[in-house]
Amino acid sequence: PLVVDVVSDVVCPWCYIGKRRLDAALAARAGGKATVRWHPFQLNPDIPRGGAERRSYLDQKFGGPERVRETQERLEATGRDTGVWFEFERIERQPNTLDAHRLIAWSQKVRPALTHDLVENLFRAYFTQGVDVGNIEELARIAGLSGFDAFRAKALLTSDEGSAAIAAAERRAHALGVTGVPLFIFNQRVAVSGAQHAKVLREAMTQSEVATITR
Repeated sequence: PLVVDVVSDVVCPWCYIGKRRLDAALAARAGGKATVRWHPFQLNPDIPRGGAERRSYLDQKFGGPERVRETQERLEATGRDTGVWFEFERIERQPNTLDAHRLIAWSQKVRPALTHDLVENLFRAYFTQGVDVGNIEELARIAGLSGFDAFRAKALLTSDEGSAAIAAAERRAHALGVTGVPLFIFNQRVAVSGAQHAKVLREAMTQSEVATITR
């Protein structure tokens, strides 16, 4: 079976687009079952656990409201082509994503078959509903909607479980030279950086499967 490792952050719009393009590539794949594994990468690890005011964050990151508007319009146009309808104006907080990554890592241990849906729901909640995905109550609610036990999810999130593992995973990513996301790695042999089109991802899948067979 094909194994896909995805390095991403739940507040990265290009990661959401990349996830949808990966879904399209997997749907068009003629092979057997694929396993998708999600790995953490915090784009903004210095943001406080309570988050930051979104508008100020964007103005500082992009250099003013005009640049922010141009960037968001480009993302909106690209998103529509993948079935993603960004609602940037609904987002009020720029969250710290450590707890979201802890939730994803936990989900892959308890019910890995549901993790892909959880990731989709986290992206959708943030980018189309403006939900603060740094808020523990909201994260537990999204876990429940994704088929997990919301009470167990909240118990995890109110503890510090998994924090050290997330930090270690991010150190490994940086040590391997990962500086941006999304990053897709197929069968641990072929890597594709960025939200590439489904055709590019399908070609990488084929290359990785040939490399696996002929190794």
